Amino acid sequence: MKNEGEITVAVVDDDASLCRALGRLLRGWGMQAVTYPSAEAFLEDAHAPRLDCLVLDIQLGGMSGFELTEELRTSGSCLPVIFITGHDTAETRERALETGAGYVRKGEPGVALREAILRVVGRSRVKE
Repeated sequence: MKNEGEITVAVVDDDASLCRALGRLLRGWGMQAVTYPSAEAFLEDAHAPRLDCLVLDIQLGGMSGFELTEELRTSGSCLPVIFITGHDTAETRERALETGAGYVRKGEPGVALREAILRVVGRSRVKE
């Protein structure tokens, strides 16, 4: 398993201040962070580094987090995803977990996100 300094995480959130804060938090843990303001910007980045995990808001201005995940899976990607949301409902949580993704509510302590990242990255490493 990679140590935290070797983990590269993409954050996709249309809330610019939250996206910056999550990027700083990840870098504070020693992880590499790349941030995107939309699903479309993420898909259009031809220079993206090799990612270990995607932290993805569910409700975005254009394509939703669920739609982005479906597109990635359709294209054959096995990139681990952690959904983050400020609109936690049983239906949203169930739909997110059915995809095999992690799930963290916005406002939860940062440690919940860190643990989710380490869990999904570790799980993906076992598959390789």
